[in-house]
Amino acid sequence: MSDSRFFVTDDELDINDITRLVFRREAGAVVTFTGTVREFTHGRKTLFLRYQAYQSMAVKQLEKIGEEIEERWSDAVVAIGHRTGKLEISEIAVIIAVSTPHRKDAYAANEYAIERIKQIVPIWKQEQWEDGQEWIGDQLETKAGVPEEGKTG
Repeated sequence: MSDSRFFVTDDELDINDITRLVFRREAGAVVTFTGTVREFTHGRKTLFLRYQAYQSMAVKQLEKIGEEIEERWSDAVVAIGHRTGKLEISEIAVIIAVSTPHRKDAYAANEYAIERIKQIVPIWKQEQWEDGQEWIGDQLETKAGVPEEGKTG
């Protein structure tokens, strides 16, 4: 399932472009989630983030999340875009858009999507703080750290 509704890019994300991918006549609700770079994490000042991905696998895993959502919420249509590269404070890192006939399902599917991204998509972020840096990735398959092969960004 190669689908342009699921992508990883170094380019800026546009909420309108991604939301348009899920608009349809049957949908009474479109819920979006926009994840941005925050300035403080657990009391530490973040200067910027750098995201890297195993590009081809990341897209496949985003598509898999879309398939999971469409199995659980049969009337859902999903689009997900994730950034890589250096992101400054307040820049958009991820956008998820979900449309369904009713809002409750759109909210639930959207929340499901962001949690699954954290679990299975090989995208890692490097937090650059005033006093150091750290690579962070919660993916179950990659808890050991960022693999040297397959990095992009």
